[in-house]
Amino acid sequence: MPEPVIALVMAAGMGTRFGGPVPKPVAPLAGGTVIGTAIESLAAGGCTAVVVVVSRGAQHHFIPALAGCPVPLTVVEGGETRQESVLRGLEAIAAHPDLSGTGVILVHDAVRPLVPAAMVARVVDAVRAGAVAVTPAVPVVDSLRRVDADGSSRQVDRSDLRAIQTPQGFDFATLLASHRAAAAAGTVATDDVGVCESTGHQVVIVEGAASAFKITHADDLDLARALVGLAASEAAR
Repeated sequence: MPEPVIALVMAAGMGTRFGGPVPKPVAPLAGGTVIGTAIESLAAGGCTAVVVVVSRGAQHHFIPALAGCPVPLTVVEGGETRQESVLRGLEAIAAHPDLSGTGVILVHDAVRPLVPAAMVARVVDAVRAGAVAVTPAVPVVDSLRRVDADGSSRQVDRSDLRAIQTPQGFDFATLLASHRAAAAAGTVATDDVGVCESTGHQVVIVEGAASAFKITHADDLDLARALVGLAASEAAR
């Protein structure tokens, strides 16, 4: 039997750029919600259990949104920062009698709902093949310019740049130790592979997907809904 794969789904952000009366992970999408669609995508890619980290006082928004979860579900209260919230989720897994023995863990943004199952599987396979920190990524396609303090700018070579996505995959023990070390040292990273890199571990990149974009603004949700509608139309032909 394949080794269990736990997905740590981060839904504790404030969502200030999105606006709206409810947290953006519970916004309607595809007949369900953003976070529900994300979890279905993770399960289709091989995840066997999900731990969702939510902000304090927001549990009542997520309980109905998580009804019918296709895999076993645990909800954890997050911290003041994303990095602290991830560590709280990891500590909850380490203390859980049914989850603590996992070797493979994915960390995923709840607001990346349209992640192809094949992309999730690529991340999982890379960890199972021996990588301890894995991230999907796509080439940067926009022109980039660096703006200096005096307001002048200069072009940046984008040929070797990649835009990082989630789910990011890890050896569980390595990620937990790296987060504990980062917390003790006061190290701040922009993502979880960065936390592992800060403690000396190599990051492996696998192919990402254009559909795995992050819903940050209301227009992003409109795009996600349009893509879901297009897929449904294609499937009905």
